[in-house]
Amino acid sequence: MFSPETRSLLFAWFAGVSTGFLASVPLGPINITIINDGARRGFWGAWLIGIGAVVMDMIYCGIGFAGFTAVFDSHKVRAVMELGSFLLVFILGLKYLLVKPVILREQTPSEIEKRFHPSSSFMIGMARVLGNPAVLLFWITMAAALTSQHWVHKEPRSKVFCVVGIGSGAAVWFFILSYVVTRLHHQITPTTLRRLSQFSGATLLGLSLVIGYRIVQLLAIR
Repeated sequence: MFSPETRSLLFAWFAGVSTGFLASVPLGPINITIINDGARRGFWGAWLIGIGAVVMDMIYCGIGFAGFTAVFDSHKVRAVMELGSFLLVFILGLKYLLVKPVILREQTPSEIEKRFHPSSSFMIGMARVLGNPAVLLFWITMAAALTSQHWVHKEPRSKVFCVVGIGSGAAVWFFILSYVVTRLHHQITPTTLRRLSQFSGATLLGLSLVIGYRIVQLLAIR
């Protein structure tokens, strides 16, 4: 039905959608901002906060992919990154699965927000991500993980499809969250948020098992 190249691009996009969605579910600055401001800003205002964050996530992920064009030509580097991707996904999954009960608090403005005073919902979302350097490190590591597992290939189109998929998956999650916040605000409890984080964690742990199995297979072949 599809050519091998098309299937490869669709797989890269699907891998991006899954990664973007799962990475957005755990409670963080953007989710807290949407929950706290959703009722006041309305659905579109809340979702635009998420879209602003999505744009920055895509930029950071693009930076991550740009740094891994030729590095995987080395088998030793590839082996190290495969092991690193397993550890990253496993640790994140364990962290989200064992998350403690959360308490919703207003987010403290970052230095970037204090300096530029973003007023629109979209710019607030961008500023919240831009003011968090850990997000860039996360997407650089995830780009390495996706590339090392051959879910995304070195070709530019494969990386673009994955980045677009990441944006799509994250946008879907923020759409759902914004809708629930503005329509069913009182039904969002710390317990609900904890269970969502645990779901994301369990999924990531399952993914880490897949990566670990692949590493064992490669070691057996060698």
